Amino acid sequence: MLTQRRVHQILSRAKEGDKTSALCDWFIMVMVVLNVVAVILESVEPMYQAHRTLFDGFEYFSLLIFSLEYGLRLWSAASDEDGGPTALRRRLRYALGFNGVVDLLAILPSLISLFYPFIDLRSVRAVRLLRIFKFAHYSYALEDFARAAKSERGAFFAAFYILLVAVVLASTGIYVAENDAQPDKFASIPDAMWWAIITLTTVGYGDVSPVTFIGKIIGAGVAIMGVCVVAMLTGILASSFSVQVARRKTVFEDEMRSAMADGVVTQDEARMLEVLRLELNISEEEAERLRKRLTDMR
Repeated sequence: MLTQRRVHQILSRAKEGDKTSALCDWFIMVMVVLNVVAVILESVEPMYQAHRTLFDGFEYFSLLIFSLEYGLRLWSAASDEDGGPTALRRRLRYALGFNGVVDLLAILPSLISLFYPFIDLRSVRAVRLLRIFKFAHYSYALEDFARAAKSERGAFFAAFYILLVAVVLASTGIYVAENDAQPDKFASIPDAMWWAIITLTTVGYGDVSPVTFIGKIIGAGVAIMGVCVVAMLTGILASSFSVQVARRKTVFEDEMRSAMADGVVTQDEARMLEVLRLELNISEEEAERLRKRLTDMR
């Protein structure tokens, strides 16, 4: 009989040698991909009408699978000792965390349409595309991205504050400069904010543009400012992401250094290092380079 701990292990990212967990991971990932494809194809009305029974049948099957998965994750979260001192705290940690919210949103629209069939929720059911975020259960890259965003949240808030101030100043300036010349496009400061956001983010649709001399000067300044703000946000994220990757490599290096301290790497230590390498997503080439460097340093 499966225990809570074993169910939790199976539903978590597979470890080396755990074929059941690996099979479960692949099954869920394939289901996610098929669901994303199904939602996209459903938006083609002739295709949906021609194969409605197939689409709906697959959705009900997916709802069953993902609902079962969510229930088992919620139940088995009680065995996660890192989640808190009590079973309730551990389950709440999962349910209110990013993965738990994504898992819930993956089934909620379909559940609503199932219990309220008289409501047209096809547009709401498009929220099923959020199932693509379920890959976060199995991707270290997404974990690194989340940690990077969290660790640099102060810098992000500061950058977004600067962006907000720039939007307000740019929309006010362009409204004053262009209102008389283009009252239909710059009727108010809120209307001008569309142009300010599109220009600051360097998208530049071209549907609204300044025609006065002062307006063009403001537009040029806003465009240059937008490049600087976008570069600052990108730099913050890239730097933090690089730190997260380096941190994983440091953890692996410390473990390898410890295993090689006595000059002999036992089978148990080699097996432990291989498991850690896979868990931290370190390539074999990187691990071999690290081993040679540590050997040369001895």
